[in-house]
Amino acid sequence: MLAYLPILNDHNLPYPDTMHPIVVHFVIAMVLFAFICDVIGYFTRNYRLFEVSWWNMFFATISVFVAIIFGQFEAGLAEPYIAARSVLNIHTFIGWSLSGILAAITAWRYVIRARTPQKVSIYYLTAALLLTILVSVQVFFGDELVWVYGLHTVPVVEAMKEGLLQ
Repeated sequence: MLAYLPILNDHNLPYPDTMHPIVVHFVIAMVLFAFICDVIGYFTRNYRLFEVSWWNMFFATISVFVAIIFGQFEAGLAEPYIAARSVLNIHTFIGWSLSGILAAITAWRYVIRARTPQKVSIYYLTAALLLTILVSVQVFFGDELVWVYGLHTVPVVEAMKEGLLQ
């Protein structure tokens, strides 16, 4: 049975490099850009920016689930050592929570778009700001997993294989 599984590379992955960060950067950019478009549209009354915001939120919501699928798969292959596990658990919890929150805020954005396409409420902007802050916190933990704990980096993978990290 093991013969049918793909061989893992130097990053402990069956494909050339991690996919989760690639997909998740789209989510980050789309959420941040949607918020910026809504804020600028709110103050300038340029309702066309609300349409840009809506489509960014729509595709961010779809993309966050793709990012989670790759994130869960790659987290399982990372074989995180003890020091990295708590940060990975927090990152995973926030990621799943963020997917639900993003989907709910996008649904709210859809209702706003359907009812009053040329307006956005201050309550929605507050929720979008909180979403942006949560995304920023999630970015912090993701960066920590890569830049501090080195998950899926060649030196850490080699150290794990040699039993130097537990």
